[in-house]
Amino acid sequence: MGAGESAIADEKLLHSLLEKTVSRDQLFELARNKSAEGRKALLVTISDLFFNSHKILSDRERMLMGEILRALVHEIEMSVRRQLAERMATLEDVPHDLIFALANDEVEVAHPILLNSDVLQDVDLIEIIRHRTMQHRLAIAMRKEVSAEVSKALVDSGEEDVVAALLENHGAVISREVMEYLVAESKRVDRYQNPLVRRPDLPKDLAQRLYWWVSAALRKHIVEHFSIDPTKLDDEIESVTQQVIGAEDKEQREADERAALVQRLSDLGELTPQFLIKTLRQGEVPLFEEGLARLSGLRLKLVRRILYETGGEGLAILCKALGQDRHVFLTIFELTRRALDRGEAVASEKLEEASSLFDRTKQVDANRVLKRWQRSSEFLYALKRTGQDI
Repeated sequence: MGAGESAIADEKLLHSLLEKTVSRDQLFELARNKSAEGRKALLVTISDLFFNSHKILSDRERMLMGEILRALVHEIEMSVRRQLAERMATLEDVPHDLIFALANDEVEVAHPILLNSDVLQDVDLIEIIRHRTMQHRLAIAMRKEVSAEVSKALVDSGEEDVVAALLENHGAVISREVMEYLVAESKRVDRYQNPLVRRPDLPKDLAQRLYWWVSAALRKHIVEHFSIDPTKLDDEIESVTQQVIGAEDKEQREADERAALVQRLSDLGELTPQFLIKTLRQGEVPLFEEGLARLSGLRLKLVRRILYETGGEGLAILCKALGQDRHVFLTIFELTRRALDRGEAVASEKLEEASSLFDRTKQVDANRVLKRWQRSSEFLYALKRTGQDI
């Protein structure tokens, strides 16, 4: 059979499947065709049936398609399985059994599923953690959201690389019990110390314990390598440790006060761009950032990235989505650049470029990107995916 005849046969096969007249043996026969044409035909079959038609398929047809794909998944070469996994990783309306099969595949196939798929449940992830490789566990540790139960299973693996990746993931929930264990482990494993200190959910008493242990290691090093009075050194380390803890408490109190003020202004309807610009002119940069986060419905960390990224693309999108005019955008652009450059005026050509950027930004695209940001803090990813349309 020539290539043209094969394509016609494959087209008939697709139609017959949609009409529920195809047998599994027919599709298996296509899967067993190891020629380049056969593999390509199989990938086209999967793509056309599931990705292009899954929204119009009935529940029974989707279930049947999922069963066929799951049965075939280990019959096709890895490159095809990898493409299938990459396309299914971000879809929600896909068969659970198929996603679970891909997640248990070789890590080259499983990685995008483990990292991004919301179809996987905690019980699935925990089973994969217990029975698959360290690379599988690393991918799970880097998911945008990790439950406390999954975090515990990852820590129970005892693999330092996995635990370090989990600690660096602030979207992972770590229970008090597990956190206490990790703080204790950090006395033995130095690489846990830095990500632990940086976690916003680290309880104060555990933070204090961690600081003392870090200080104790520092003390030992200094005493062994330098001629210094140990008693005097202990006094200095204690003073510095208490200062660090006290400074963190002060920063948290100030952040709480700003959040409360912004909440009151929002309730009174006084949280406007004009008010925020006023705070920015007065040098109240943290209050401005908090207010803009509240006004836009975005996380504070993401707002800061939008405000201070070099080109101003994110700020143009945000201002456009909030219904602000060019004057408001340019004012915020200029004042935030001055804050970064210690009061230096922004060059006229940069302002012209920013103005042109704002004018080119379409309202409909800006609204779409803002909604995406409100669902996900993956700022750079969102810009990359939508940049060609803006």
